[in-house]
Amino acid sequence: MNTNNIDPNRMNGLLGAISRKIGVPQEQLRKELEEGKFDSALSAMNSSDAARFRQAVNNPKLIERMMSTPQAKALYEKLSGGGR
Repeated sequence: MNTNNIDPNRMNGLLGAISRKIGVPQEQLRKELEEGKFDSALSAMNSSDAARFRQAVNNPKLIERMMSTPQAKALYEKLSGGGR
C-alpha cells in the first residue's frame, strides 16, 4: 500500500491510536513500520491474528481493499477520535 497518498495528520492519528493500544511509543512504531518491521505490532497479537496480519502484509492489494471498506473507515474514525 502506498502511504504517500495518506494525509499525514490522519497517519499520525492512526499511529497514535495504535501505539496507545499496543503500548509502544509512536515514534518507535513509525520507525519499525517504515523499516518493514512489525515486531511491536505482532508481539501484541495472539498467534492466529499475527498469522493473518503477516498474510495481509504480503498482499498489498488485499490491504488496499480492506482499508477502503466502510468498516475500516469507521474503525479509523473511532480510533483517531474523529467521530466525536
